[in-house]
Amino acid sequence: MTVAEELNPEISENPQTPEAALEDAADAAGDEPVKQRKNGLYPGVSDELAENMKSGWADTELRDLEPIPQAAETAARRAALSARFPGERLVIPAGNLKTRSNDTEYSFRASVEYAYLTGNQTEDGVLVLEPEGDGHTATVYLLPRSDRENGEFWLDGQGELWVGRRHSLTEAEKRYGIPASDVRELTGSLREATGPVRVVRGYDAGVEAALTDKVTAERDEELRVFLSEARLVKDEFEIGELQKAVDSTVRGFEDVVKVLDKAEATSERYIEGTFFLRARVEGNDVGYGSICAAGPHACTLHWVRNDGPVRSGDLLLLDAGVETHTYYTADITRTLPINGRYSELQKKIYDAVYDAQEAGIAAVKPGAKYRDFHDASQRVLAERLVEWGLVEGPVERVLELGLQRRWTLHGTGHMLGMDVHDCAAARVESYVDGTLEPGMVLTVEPGLYFQADDLTVPEEYRGIGVRIEDDILVTADGNRNLSAGLPRRSDEVEEWMAALKG
Repeated sequence: MTVAEELNPEISENPQTPEAALEDAADAAGDEPVKQRKNGLYPGVSDELAENMKSGWADTELRDLEPIPQAAETAARRAALSARFPGERLVIPAGNLKTRSNDTEYSFRASVEYAYLTGNQTEDGVLVLEPEGDGHTATVYLLPRSDRENGEFWLDGQGELWVGRRHSLTEAEKRYGIPASDVRELTGSLREATGPVRVVRGYDAGVEAALTDKVTAERDEELRVFLSEARLVKDEFEIGELQKAVDSTVRGFEDVVKVLDKAEATSERYIEGTFFLRARVEGNDVGYGSICAAGPHACTLHWVRNDGPVRSGDLLLLDAGVETHTYYTADITRTLPINGRYSELQKKIYDAVYDAQEAGIAAVKPGAKYRDFHDASQRVLAERLVEWGLVEGPVERVLELGLQRRWTLHGTGHMLGMDVHDCAAARVESYVDGTLEPGMVLTVEPGLYFQADDLTVPEEYRGIGVRIEDDILVTADGNRNLSAGLPRRSDEVEEWMAALKG
């Protein structure tokens, strides 16, 4: 709810009244005049209260701020962007709050493009690169501190007494190393802008409306593609953040193993909640909806309902990742025996997937084709399916026709970074048909899934799903498994689980 709606159910049209000041506060914040709250408990704001709220507040300006740790990296990223689009105005919005229901909003997450270039994560922010000489001048447009003179800080729904303090523009300049201006003045200047302009679409309708006659979909897509491809190779800061995400995720998996008995007494939700606690304590959030798939739910690739039973004797496919405070996420999967021991058939299927992953990881190295790790993993799985008599060989025929896909289903990995499926807008020739380089980070995650209603496999296979996923950094001489802290081999998994359960 907004404060104005709470305090002022009957806004007067008299511009001299305290009630009209509420509209002025909303206007100052760049919003439409605040609407009445139908069931507000206060009849209005007295002159005395309005005056009282203007004074008696300490100076809270922060004067000893240090730049954010990645300030040098974000500056280098902006320089690369500037060099790619000389002479053009570039507009990259953070996005706006989105309504969850009625008057509550979803937690805000800034657009990846904006956060990648600024390090800032606040709603309504916009980065603008203005062409100047041979390069650009960057300005980050943000909401300034709430105004205490007009009451906006306590009367507006996004005032600081309701949602928390935000940095002043001076503070923002120190933190991000970019000149900062009031975002409420931006759309007017964008409407008057001349010369070529590009905008990252899909995040801020107001910004896009101000530029509607100055941009084209084709040119804007070129900007989006460039920013996606720029993230293919990670810098040292990004690799460090990804390792932090992975390390927290490892601890989250350990947390889950320790409470599997409680999950058996409740549901998959207990697993989801346990991992979420680790993500929120050590990071910003989970990087994506956790997949806590027990029993036959493991055969549903993106099972995020997490409302099913957890039964001893079944497998738990846990696919989850912690997102750091800088938005970098891990993406790890382990398929665990809920009672701590794989059955003979479960172990046979698990070991096949493990062998496929080993082949895939071995294919990750600089100069290799991106597709090589996928092809290597799929070959191993196809060989096992033929060996088990589930599909007619030879293996080359199976691979040529893609017959293994009935049980392998998905690709064997993807780029990883600020999005769990990072760099998704990159050109095919730069990504799937590209070549691996040092600094790239990708997942290797083969799987086998025997659906509960699949009559083409023996009954004992049905309802078993196995996936093993790790986060792999391409290095100068090969690769490094960032998630090697979690055991993968079936016997090591059993030993690890036994030790955690005490």
